Amino acid sequence: MSKTKVKSNYAPFPKPIALLGVMVEGKPNFMNVAWFNRAHMDPNLWMISLNKFHYTVKGIKENKTLSINLPSAELVKKLDYCGLVSGRDVDKSELFTIFYGDSKETPMIKECLVNVELSIDEIIEVKDQYLFVAKVQNIYANAEILTDGEMDLEKYHPILFIKANPEGFYYALGEQIGKAWHVGKALK
Repeated sequence: MSKTKVKSNYAPFPKPIALLGVMVEGKPNFMNVAWFNRAHMDPNLWMISLNKFHYTVKGIKENKTLSINLPSAELVKKLDYCGLVSGRDVDKSELFTIFYGDSKETPMIKECLVNVELSIDEIIEVKDQYLFVAKVQNIYANAEILTDGEMDLEKYHPILFIKANPEGFYYALGEQIGKAWHVGKALK
C-alpha cells in the first residue's frame, strides 16, 4: 500500500456540527459551528474555535455564555443557512423556537434534540481566531432520543461535517460498528 502526501490543511475526519447560540446586543443569534470538541472530562470543558470577525464573538465576549445546539439531520437546511448569513444583517432567531435554561440568558433551540448550556472559563487568542474554553453547565435532551436515560445517537441522527478541499459536506451518522473499549478485546 503506497502513501501520497495531501494538503496539510485538510482535516481527514468528520466532526459534529452544531448551532451555537448567544445573546448579541440583547437579542438571540445563532451560527453554525464545526470547530468545537470536548477538551476535558471533569470538569466537563469544551473548546470552541471561532474567527474573530464573527458577529457571534461579540456576544460571547459580552455575556461569557453560549449554547451548543445539536440538530438532527432534518434541520440541515436551517443549519446551513445560519452559516451563510451573518447576524449583523439577518435575525436568524426567527427560524427557531427559543428557550432558556438555568442561566436565563443563553438562547437555545427547542427544535434541536440536544442542547448544551456553557459558561466561558477562558478565552485564548490564536492569530485570527479565539479559542473559547467553556464549562458545561447543563445538557438538555428530548425524551424521545433517550434509551434507559442515556442519549441514543441512532434516535436523533446528528449531523457530521467533513471538509474535503475545497468543498465541505454534511453527513448523517452512520451505523454503529463496535463498542468502544470492548471490540478490541478480541485481539487479546
